[in-house]
Amino acid sequence: MGINDERDIEANLQIGPTDKGMVRLFIEGAGVEIPMDFTPDEAREIADEIMAAAGHARKLGGKKGR
Repeated sequence: MGINDERDIEANLQIGPTDKGMVRLFIEGAGVEIPMDFTPDEAREIADEIMAAAGHARKLGGKKGR
């Protein structure tokens, strides 16, 4: 499976701080729970990558955001 392969799978994503000062991405779907913890610096890098990907997708004609 690659980044461009579409799948008909539903999942929930929660993002928030932990009590240990980490940022957690919590993915839940199809009976699976995946907690992923990152330092604040790592989380900032991930956020930057998401913003860059969103900008690129927009240039390729993706759905318009707010």
